[in-house]
Amino acid sequence: MKNNLLIFTFGFLALPVFGWAQSAPDFRELLDSAMVRDSDLKMQITQNKLTDLDAHKLKDIFLPTLEVSGQVGYLNGTARLTSPEINLTPFIRIPEGSFNNNLNVSGFSGIAKTDAKMLLYSGGKVKYLKKAIEEKKMSEDILLEKTKDEVVANISKAYDQLALIHQSKKVLDESKKRLDINRKTADKALGYGLITPYDHKKIELAQATLDAKVVEYEGKKELLLTQLYILTGINKERLRVIEPVLEPVELLSPEKGIDQRAEIRALEHGIVAADYKIKAERTWMIPKVQLMASAYYIGLYGSRIKTSENIIPAIPLIGYEGARLDWRPTNINIFPLITAGVGFKWEIFDGKEGKHAEETAKIGKEILQNQKEDALKKLTLNLANNQTNYNIASAQITLKAKEKELAKNALVQAEKEFRYGMSKSSQLIDAENDLEVSELEYQNAIFNQRRAGIELMRSTQELDIAKLYQP
Repeated sequence: MKNNLLIFTFGFLALPVFGWAQSAPDFRELLDSAMVRDSDLKMQITQNKLTDLDAHKLKDIFLPTLEVSGQVGYLNGTARLTSPEINLTPFIRIPEGSFNNNLNVSGFSGIAKTDAKMLLYSGGKVKYLKKAIEEKKMSEDILLEKTKDEVVANISKAYDQLALIHQSKKVLDESKKRLDINRKTADKALGYGLITPYDHKKIELAQATLDAKVVEYEGKKELLLTQLYILTGINKERLRVIEPVLEPVELLSPEKGIDQRAEIRALEHGIVAADYKIKAERTWMIPKVQLMASAYYIGLYGSRIKTSENIIPAIPLIGYEGARLDWRPTNINIFPLITAGVGFKWEIFDGKEGKHAEETAKIGKEILQNQKEDALKKLTLNLANNQTNYNIASAQITLKAKEKELAKNALVQAEKEFRYGMSKSSQLIDAENDLEVSELEYQNAIFNQRRAGIELMRSTQELDIAKLYQP
């Protein structure tokens, strides 16, 4: 009794998990999974991070910078001193060059320096560049919409292809059932001598052809399941239980115009960004101001300071021979040596470098304007073309539905005539093939109409999956 209770409890808890694992994903789940895995979308998002980085760099440009540098080395320098002429007639006259001496300083030196700088005013360049980056960011975000629409179109196409395959399988199954019934009728007719063995073989050939089509169907289905697995990452066992149905999509006239297309809106933001870039480049003539501060340490160790000649002249009257400088201080240090203040940089003439940068920015804006003009022409034609394709595809559904109805009635008539021996098996098989072809063409017409509908919605950036797939 306890064992049965445990088995029942385990089965009750495990059943929902097992059922969820085998549940068929709906289109929304397929799309969400594809959005996460799409390589183009991930690449575009990664590239857009560079713009975010540029924005952060501009925010940090007014932060102070601190730089520490230093060096240690051996110092050996000599300065030659030559006295000028001193003429204080009649008291004293010392001719030029009467005093020649070399002053030599040597030893190990150490220098350390700390520099701090902070930009106070950039002439407005940073302000304009910041706005240009904001516009560029909006442009990139809008282009993400276009990439996402492409992902929706790709997943929708694969999903509808899977639905088309399922519908094809149903058509083949119905054909197989009818052929099985007609095969029994043919067996009886052959036994009664109402048909020839040749006519009987035609029924068998039709069944073999149908079996080959079933094998082809399985191959196409497996290929589509593999494609959906690659696009979404959802395991094939769950994808295999999807049973989508093709339904025509009913669309009204587009509510928006081509000016809502992602390409146009992105170019408009790009043009605004170019305007800000031009303004930023014009600031080359405005002075830039920054705060600066420095601290130095200078040290001389194991040093020797000497002269080649006497610095105290000889006095012969008292027998004094003079003295040279030969000083060996333990060390000499200068610290702190501090400078601080505000500095500015004003490029009055920069070799027209700033002017060339401004002209380059203007050309960039002109290119974007030309691209927008060209895009408007192409997208206008694209909208008209997609509207025409959608109207034609919708009309084809009506036509193919009528052809399917006529083929169905013809098959019913052919089966009756074959059953009563009024027609040959070839006529029955032709009627069967006609119905099979008309049913497949009808499903293809729905598939094509859905593709045309998606492209029409994309023409004005109105792609709405709720109109394509009812929850």
